[in-house]
Amino acid sequence: MPQPPLPQAASPQAKDRDARRRHSGPPHLAIRQSKIDSEGCYTSQSIKKGEFVVEYNGPRLTIKEADALYDNHPRTYLFGLSDGRHVIDGEGVAAFINHSCDPNCEVDEVDGHVLITAIRDIAAGEELSYDYNLYDGELDDPAPCSCGARNCRGSMYSKAELAKRAKALKQRNQKKKKPQKQLRRQSPSRRGR
Repeated sequence: MPQPPLPQAASPQAKDRDARRRHSGPPHLAIRQSKIDSEGCYTSQSIKKGEFVVEYNGPRLTIKEADALYDNHPRTYLFGLSDGRHVIDGEGVAAFINHSCDPNCEVDEVDGHVLITAIRDIAAGEELSYDYNLYDGELDDPAPCSCGARNCRGSMYSKAELAKRAKALKQRNQKKKKPQKQLRRQSPSRRGR
């Protein structure tokens, strides 16, 4: 009699916004409508500069798994880890912290944990934000920023990544404009000499 197949390990599954909301966070943090983009994470109590705010949690995926899951999704909640091979597929309130070019928080990776800390005093009722400093994506994707800050750079990519992309786009456009090699022909007035 044939043996039944062994159960497969659960494979990662793409999540929608509602599934991400089901995971909790600190009680003073809440998800509400945002002026920056769709929904954001707000604090109901003041947070002092240097204070830990929340950890970015969720399943760890390889970049290959994440690419397969979210290939056709315009919105993702992936946080790239410093090992360059893994991302966190964000869940809970931290996944709803929006990008700003003038943020009130910063992110540090410590022993594989992504910790979000206040970089200035944050008032109760204020939306939390950090600079995403994106570093990957399609070359033609501008990753537009809608933070509205006076110092907004217009993109969620880091300044260094924007410079790198501008150079790559310029090189790609120069290759497209390169004239085709033309055959050299003798001018008609020189023939038969």
